[in-house]
Amino acid sequence: MPLLTTPALPDGALSARAQPGIDGDRLALRPWQETDVASVVTAFADPAIQRWHCRSLTTAEARQWIAQWQSRWQAETDACWAVTEDGKVAGQIGLRHIDLAEGLAQISYWVLPESRGHRLAPRALTALTDWAFTDLGLHRLELSHSTLNTPSCRVATRCGYLLEGTKRSEARHADGWHDMHSHARLSTDQP
Repeated sequence: MPLLTTPALPDGALSARAQPGIDGDRLALRPWQETDVASVVTAFADPAIQRWHCRSLTTAEARQWIAQWQSRWQAETDACWAVTEDGKVAGQIGLRHIDLAEGLAQISYWVLPESRGHRLAPRALTALTDWAFTDLGLHRLELSHSTLNTPSCRVATRCGYLLEGTKRSEARHADGWHDMHSHARLSTDQP
């Protein structure tokens, strides 16, 4: 069935190029590498990351987790970066459920315990947001988190992601169903 609108971005907007590194405020976002396995295992062993991301990973699973990102980039469905500070992995940030035709994606991030308290998440989110709007050309970025995850709410708000509402009992966590805050930022919004 033909669309009556022009896609916001054409097919190939991601796959026609290599996944870039993105520089931010004293940090760098880069594609995941095989040498990052230990950092990924450490991340998913952290109780806070497990609480909000609802998973743990073995070393073999971490290798698979890293390896899948290149194919997801090529399929133009998802993109994920290691957030590095002083050359060391400090967290992750990604675009999930990318819809090029609609010009939108969802944000995901986590920060390793030793890197918390240094505004790493807002600095990484600012860098990725700028790239997604300016270089890639997306129109809308969405960010969702449990209403109990107040640090993520602060990050979203600090980075100009407006709270658009609460989805009742939307996500299942280990301790049960959570209401989720929905934030979004448009390419036309002022930071």
